[in-house]
Amino acid sequence: MVDNKFLPELSENLLEILDENQHYDIIIEVGNDPHIRKFRAHTLILNYRSPYFREILSTDKKKSKSDEHIKLPNISPEIFQIILRYIYGGKLSFGECNDSADIINVLVAASELKLRGLINHLQSILIENNSNWVEQNFNLVYRTSFEDDSFSELQNHCNDLMFKEPDKIFNSLGFPSIPEEGLISLVKSDNLQMKETQVWEYVLKWGLAQNPELPADYSKFSKNDFNILKNTLQQCIPFIRFYNLTSKEFSDKVLPYRKILPKELYMDLLKTFLNLHPNSNPSGKSKPRNNIGSKIITNRHVELILKWIDKLEITDKLTSSYDFKLMISGSRDGLSNNKFHEVCVNQPRTITVVKVKGINKILGGYNPIGWNSAIGGYSNTNESFIFSFENSINSNENYVLSRVADENHAIWNNHYYGPSFGNYDLILEGNNFCASYCRKGVYKSLIWETSELFSVEDYEVFQITKN
Repeated sequence: MVDNKFLPELSENLLEILDENQHYDIIIEVGNDPHIRKFRAHTLILNYRSPYFREILSTDKKKSKSDEHIKLPNISPEIFQIILRYIYGGKLSFGECNDSADIINVLVAASELKLRGLINHLQSILIENNSNWVEQNFNLVYRTSFEDDSFSELQNHCNDLMFKEPDKIFNSLGFPSIPEEGLISLVKSDNLQMKETQVWEYVLKWGLAQNPELPADYSKFSKNDFNILKNTLQQCIPFIRFYNLTSKEFSDKVLPYRKILPKELYMDLLKTFLNLHPNSNPSGKSKPRNNIGSKIITNRHVELILKWIDKLEITDKLTSSYDFKLMISGSRDGLSNNKFHEVCVNQPRTITVVKVKGINKILGGYNPIGWNSAIGGYSNTNESFIFSFENSINSNENYVLSRVADENHAIWNNHYYGPSFGNYDLILEGNNFCASYCRKGVYKSLIWETSELFSVEDYEVFQITKN
């Protein structure tokens, strides 16, 4: 049996040894002029608590008693005092140094002194308790995480944040000073959760921030100004997926900066977009920004929908993995009842997502059993649900989830309808789904506060299989 109740007393006794300044046999000089402080310490404790001190205090490196004087110019006195109390008493107390920036400084100092346990603990504090600060000071944290291989937990957190929630990085205070390689990693990612027009605008923002002497208004740019911006962004531009833009987005957002594009790319873009409808894009010429090939939802939406399927809390981690198959896409296959039934009838485990025309809203539903237009009427299931998302591109925080309340009327089957849930709850109807509606019926909650008909701009149906 191990009883640890005496450890706090032992910790206090060791801290008393440090505070009393008695029997010390080494002086540690910390900081740089004019902020230098000398700490008295004990070689025996330092030797056993820090691999760094063990190395420099080893017998074969000590020449005489007078040599027992160590200088640590890279660590401030305030930070070293925190670390020294950790070394002696196993306690971490920030005292007056209590903001997240001090945690970073202690982390860097702990790395220099090779305090593995403290390094791991501080990384956890930053990730679990100071996530908002990390997001707002991403550049500092990102650079720090790659200063030492022992910061791998912080590195992984930064990489996950970059790819899962890039909007938070792009909107952080430190975004303009993010390293070029970090920006390129973001821009080239297949999992970047943003519209391409936003990616382009943020890249421009970064480029302008590197050249504060340039006018804020591009219409006032000289030829030399455009050349400066072109040289700054030349490594990033090849990774922007311009062909994922609509013709109108290209005209509004890219054409004004055409002088910073490579000539061949610009001519091909111009030729491509001139032949398109303003709200269309050249399908297939650029890889989609997510791993399921959707033009409507992002990976963040997908993660949330899968948690609903597995009946997990939002804060839970997914315990299962799924493969997605894009069965039908309105932008690719048209908004046709006949095409929907040709492809999707009798196909179980499908997710439908619908982009409402003229408004930034996504509607959708999960059908575990499939539609059967041959039988008509309702199908029974207690596993289906419908949902809606606001702010479809930037966030999935504003959503409504509604599970079925009357399982006997969960799925509506009719050859003259598109994918439909309940009796009124989410119905795609009419020529090109122009008479669709979303009203309270047999599902628990209303997912959209409107009783009016709406038109569908685009829709997608995915079949999912559990790995």
